[in-house]
Amino acid sequence: MSLPVFDRFLATPEIGAVFSDAAVMQGLFRFEAALARAEAAEGLIPAAAASSIASMCRAELFDLEAIAAASGRAGSLAIPLVDELRRTVGLVDPEAARWVHFGSTSQDAIDTGMALVTRDALALVDRTLGRVCDALFTLAEAHADTPVLARTLMQPAQVTSFGLKCANWLAPLLRSRARLREQGARSLALQLGGAVGTLSVIGERAPQVAQRMAAELGLAAPDAPWHTQRDEWVRLGLEAAVLTGSLGKLATDLALMSQGEIAELAEPTAAGRGGSTAMPHKRNPVAAMAALAAAQRTPQRAAALLAAMAQQHERGLGNWQAELAEWPGLWISTHGAASAMAEAMQGLQVDAARMRRNIGVLEGPVYADADAVAQAARQAAAQARARLASLRALALPPVCWPEPDAESTS
Repeated sequence: MSLPVFDRFLATPEIGAVFSDAAVMQGLFRFEAALARAEAAEGLIPAAAASSIASMCRAELFDLEAIAAASGRAGSLAIPLVDELRRTVGLVDPEAARWVHFGSTSQDAIDTGMALVTRDALALVDRTLGRVCDALFTLAEAHADTPVLARTLMQPAQVTSFGLKCANWLAPLLRSRARLREQGARSLALQLGGAVGTLSVIGERAPQVAQRMAAELGLAAPDAPWHTQRDEWVRLGLEAAVLTGSLGKLATDLALMSQGEIAELAEPTAAGRGGSTAMPHKRNPVAAMAALAAAQRTPQRAAALLAAMAQQHERGLGNWQAELAEWPGLWISTHGAASAMAEAMQGLQVDAARMRRNIGVLEGPVYADADAVAQAARQAAAQARARLASLRALALPPVCWPEPDAESTS
C-alpha cells in the first residue's frame, strides 16, 4: 500500500504490504478461484471451466492500476476486476468465461477479500503485540522491587513499584490480544449471498458451495450472508481501536517518564534516532510519538465504522464504501503503535537510581521518613508479584492462523 509521506513514518512496511493493491486484489481473485472450484465440486459448473478460471486468478497477470482506476467509474472494485478476469479467461477458454463469478455479487468478492487480508493484518498485530507483552513481563519481573513514584492528576502521589506499573500496562494488552483472537474467529468469515442475499442463482447447493469455499479459504462459514449486517465485522475493528488506545496509554506514561526533568525511563538509542535539527542535546521519544499519533487518529476511524453501520436495505449506498476506505487505516495505525511499543519496551532503559532520587526529593512532603518509603515499596513489590502471577494465566501461546490450501493461491 502506497502511503503518504507523513503516514509512512507512523506505519510499518509489513502492514502496508498487507493492504497493498496487489494483496487486496489477490484476495478477490482467491474468492473467484474458490467459488469456481466449489461450484464445480457441486456440479454447478464444468470442472474444466473451474480449472481455467482458477488458473487465471493471479494478480500478477493483470494491470492492477487500470482496474483500480476503473473502479471509481464502476462504483466497485469487483466490477472491473471480474470483467478483466472474464476477458482473460475467454482468451484461452471461451466456454469457461461464461462461468466466471457465477451466482455471486461484487460485495461477496470484496468482503471475502477483505476478510482474507484482515486475517493477515490480525496475525501481524498479534505477533507484534506478543513482543510487547513478553517485554513487559520481563520488565515487571525484573523491577518488582524497584520503587518509583506513582503520580495522580499529574502530580507526585505515593510510592509504588515499577514492576507493578509494568504489570498494569500489560494487563489490558493481554485482554485485547485474547479478544482480538476471539472476535477474529467470528468476524473473519466468508461472504456469499449473490445479488440480494438469497443465492437464488446457485440454488439448493448454495450451503455446500459456501462450506467448501470457507474450508478452502480458512474462513468461518456464517449462518447467512452479512451484506448489511456489519455487527461482527465492526466489532473486530473496535477491538483493534481499543488495543490502540491501550498502547497509547503506555506511550503516554513512557513519554512523561522520559522527560528530562523526570528521566526515569529512556527509549533505546540508535544512530539518527530521536534527534533534533536545532537542539543536539535532545533525545526525543519517537516510539511514544508514533503510538500516540496512532491513538489520536484511531477514535475517528472507529467512529466512522460505527456511523457506516446504518446501511440501506440489502446493499449499502455510500456507507459500506466508507467502511472499506477507513478499514486499512485502522489496522495500519494499530500495528504502527504495537510495533513502536515493541521496539521501545524491548530496549527500554530504566534508571532505578533516578527513580529513588525522585522519591527522595519528596520524602518530607510525602513521607515522614525513609522507613515509610521502604514499607510502601515492599507492599508495592508484593502486589507486583501477585499481579504478575494472575497475568500469567492470561498469557497466550502463539496462534496457528489458518493456512490456505496450496491450490487456492495458484
